[in-house]
Amino acid sequence: MRGHNGSKGKQRMDFSAQIVARLKTALNMSEAEIEELIETPPEREMGDLALVCFRLAKRLRKAPQAIAAGLKETVDWPDFVTRTEVEGAYLNVFFDRAKRAKNVLETALRAGEDYGASDEGKGKTVCIDFSSINIAKPFHIGHLSSTAIGNALYRIYGFLGYACVGINHLGDWGTQFGKLIVAYKLWGDRDEIEARSVASMLGLYVRFHDEAEKDPALEDQAREWFKRIEDGDPEALEIFDWFKELTLREADRVYRLLNVRFDSYAGESFYNDKMDRVIDELRAKNLLVESDGAWVVDLEEYGMPPCLILKSDGATLYATRDIAAALYRKDTYDFHKALYVVAYQQNLHFSQWFKVVELMGYAWSKDLVHVAFGMVSMEDGTLSTRRGKVVFLEDVLGRAIDKALEVINEKSPELENKEDVARQVGVGAVVWGTVSNARIKDIVFSYDRALSFEGETAPYVQYTCARTTSVLEKAPALDGDIDYAQLCDEEAGEVVRMLEAFPAKIIEAAERCEPYIVARHIVDLAQAFNRFYYEHRIIGEDGPRMRARLMLVRAVRDCLRRGLWLLGIEAPEHM
Repeated sequence: MRGHNGSKGKQRMDFSAQIVARLKTALNMSEAEIEELIETPPEREMGDLALVCFRLAKRLRKAPQAIAAGLKETVDWPDFVTRTEVEGAYLNVFFDRAKRAKNVLETALRAGEDYGASDEGKGKTVCIDFSSINIAKPFHIGHLSSTAIGNALYRIYGFLGYACVGINHLGDWGTQFGKLIVAYKLWGDRDEIEARSVASMLGLYVRFHDEAEKDPALEDQAREWFKRIEDGDPEALEIFDWFKELTLREADRVYRLLNVRFDSYAGESFYNDKMDRVIDELRAKNLLVESDGAWVVDLEEYGMPPCLILKSDGATLYATRDIAAALYRKDTYDFHKALYVVAYQQNLHFSQWFKVVELMGYAWSKDLVHVAFGMVSMEDGTLSTRRGKVVFLEDVLGRAIDKALEVINEKSPELENKEDVARQVGVGAVVWGTVSNARIKDIVFSYDRALSFEGETAPYVQYTCARTTSVLEKAPALDGDIDYAQLCDEEAGEVVRMLEAFPAKIIEAAERCEPYIVARHIVDLAQAFNRFYYEHRIIGEDGPRMRARLMLVRAVRDCLRRGLWLLGIEAPEHM
């Protein structure tokens, strides 16, 4: 279990938040309602912030323009507001840019890489069920989204003070293990499996299905071996545990590359002795009904098919196990939220068993959240090594690292630690491919697009971050006053605005379970900084101006580095 350990002193309220607070008082509305009416004008000459008064007309029974004019005169504006202007139904607010820069930069630099951290989650636990690989099956490209999105949410919630429990709900139960044992006993070689691990097990599994089409008796043998696992037979358990150990050893290499960690590997098998509670409770609450010999919870009233709890042979199903796991997690962690980072194909499954938990009378069913996401596929012509018609995630990461090294050798052949930087860039590019899009969007992964140093990519943000480091390394040691008036130009003003918004973007990403909000923001920050960098000299300017610009550079570096970290991506010092 982990929360963020950094400094979380209360950070000064940003200028926009202060305006919202003043309008809240003037309009007698909630901050959330006011925020719905606030916009950032598309053109800077239209102000730094605009209040849209259309939706206030019905509430206040006045024309929007009259509302804007009235607020202009009656609101107790803070001293950093230089003027306000009414333009139609809009009330445009202009900030003193020097004061804004001073407020933002002093706050950001005081916090360093903890800028945006908070204690809002103190005393609250968030369980995050993600990755959930299957034992004896490949850790493939299809697991990328769950793993990357879940890891980003784990970091984002932790940064906001929540105690996070990362759970890898392993697929480690079912008749497939009986099939694999039969295949191993008939055709397997222990040394070969030790050497090739999951690839070898996948080959055995594929062969079992081919042979079973010719000899259906193999299916009976598979059921027998799985029954032996269930009954605790020593030989069956020894082979089963060996398969599990090999799979996790191979998966650990991928998790290390991705900088992903878990607090629990309690998978399906962990809940074998916890199913009776679910079944007994459903019966006691008269929720179970018989249907063709099986037992279900009828959800027709809620527009869903029945939720299958027990098959006619008495076997439990995924829903039974998920309910048992939710009860266990609530008892063990008393979670504030339980997130399930699972593809959208499982929407119905989660809707069904969430509703069953609600019908069982548990008010915390509202705290169960399905964090759905789209599919990842490979672009035609950029195939990795395919084994058993599966693209292994380790192969994708390896190829991305190789391609990153090619780019580095071409663009920066003198760079130190090229292999390490290539790993950071290659892995970052793969992770970015899924965390930089709205979750629900299907993704076609392209190596060339992901590894581009131009556009909205991880290497672009990493390179910008390295650029800030380079500037700071070349800067002379400076003492003395800082002239914030030197940061009032359009380019610096836009960077300050992006820095000011960073903490709110982290909170929004947590509230919506959307890491891409952070990704989108750090791309915008990187682009704003690069415009500033190309338009304004930094090193060699007079003292007060150089100090002000270097403060801006340092704050950008800290924000980009932290933003990348929140997404599970490293920031190379040099590129």
